[in-house]
Amino acid sequence: MNTKLKLEQKIRNLEKELISLKHQLSDQGSGTQTVSVPEDLEELFSEVESKVRDYFTDFHRDPNSGEITVLGERYVLFRSASVSYEFLKFIKERYKDRELQEAVSIGNNFLYDNSKVIGKKDAIAFHKRMNLETPIEKLSAGPIHFAFTGWANVEILPESNPQPNENFVLRFKHHNSFEAQSWIKEGKRSDIPVCTMNCGYSAGWCEESFGIPLTTVEIACEAKGDESCTFIMAPTDKIESLVEREIDLSSVQNFEIPVFFKRKFAEEKLKETIEQKRVLIQEIHHRVKNNLQVVTSLLRLQMGKIGSKETREEFNTTINRINTMATVHELMYQEKDFERLDLNVYYHRLIKSLVQLYAINDNVEVDVQVNIEGKGFDLDSSIPLALIMNEITCNAFKHGLVDGGKFYTSLNEVDDKFVLIIGDDGGGFESSSNEPGLGMSLIEILAEQLEAKLEIVNNKIGLEYKITFSLPD
Repeated sequence: MNTKLKLEQKIRNLEKELISLKHQLSDQGSGTQTVSVPEDLEELFSEVESKVRDYFTDFHRDPNSGEITVLGERYVLFRSASVSYEFLKFIKERYKDRELQEAVSIGNNFLYDNSKVIGKKDAIAFHKRMNLETPIEKLSAGPIHFAFTGWANVEILPESNPQPNENFVLRFKHHNSFEAQSWIKEGKRSDIPVCTMNCGYSAGWCEESFGIPLTTVEIACEAKGDESCTFIMAPTDKIESLVEREIDLSSVQNFEIPVFFKRKFAEEKLKETIEQKRVLIQEIHHRVKNNLQVVTSLLRLQMGKIGSKETREEFNTTINRINTMATVHELMYQEKDFERLDLNVYYHRLIKSLVQLYAINDNVEVDVQVNIEGKGFDLDSSIPLALIMNEITCNAFKHGLVDGGKFYTSLNEVDDKFVLIIGDDGGGFESSSNEPGLGMSLIEILAEQLEAKLEIVNNKIGLEYKITFSLPD
């Protein structure tokens, strides 16, 4: 019994050796090169091909363990159609609720991203195993590895310029591409190039070889009925201009330049655009503030030539209003989010600025209370609110608190509305006219602009303004 088991085991081992020898003979063929290259590259590619051939002679397939290995490195076989024609057919069905172009784009982006990662990682592992050092040596192993693993046969065209700089260009053809062949064998014709994984893998391998971001575009495809599958590879920021020299992109329906991790790329571009917008808006607020300060300087110069005390006071009041608007723009300039200012921070800074501007009497007690957290509002609301606060604060210190007293203000949120109270204990005021003054008229106009409810309590104790308003969502 033991003898029989030993014989069976020996037979299995001999069968494995026979399979391995058959693979070696099949792979080695007649010794012809698997890659066509310009004459000046033939010697280098021939040397590297010899190394790659040696690597693939140690080929083992063991169904009992579920492993296929090449020189100890595990490989996986899969049907080529399942990641080409059949895959895109599935994607079109899966995303049939989308436009056809969008569905195809989703599938191609997936294939391109995955194959580029595979190409990059294969290149890293292979460069190390083969002891390849120069960029062109690293490149040469790619097309050869490509052929031995069943992707396609590569023909590098003479007009290529594989240099590790911005002038890098690689023009090449893939003969018998597994992706194009999957369409042809299915008896189907595509409207666009289909060798997406060929593009991604080659770009990933060369990107690792030359250390620069590269993108590959297929400009002709056998699955479209073209004579060959032809590609251009170049630095990512130059690929579109190079492709446009070959074909008129405006005349090609649904043509798309592949973008590695397109969603991440779009997010980065959006982030960059938002940052540019933020800097621009910040600069605008800064310039508006500076321009308003120039206006106040001009008004002060003009005021110096005016003899009338009343007119000078009116000029000074106007200057203070402009300064208040400038303060708002300065606060905007300091914020990171220009669309939603922090109401708490805004209110504290503004009221502090106004009190410093108007409090000329040291005997005035200032009481500021705010019970607002995490609320924001926009520029359209901030300017009228600031001007209302400016007018009331100015009147309080100018008329009610000349001899000292108490100035108080509070901001609270009540039933989804904001309640602003500003007042003083200066004894109120007596109106000798039915017509409100300019300051009061301005407060009423600004309250209307805010769609706020304005209430005024005026008595011998003092004067208090209550403004109830809501902010836009």
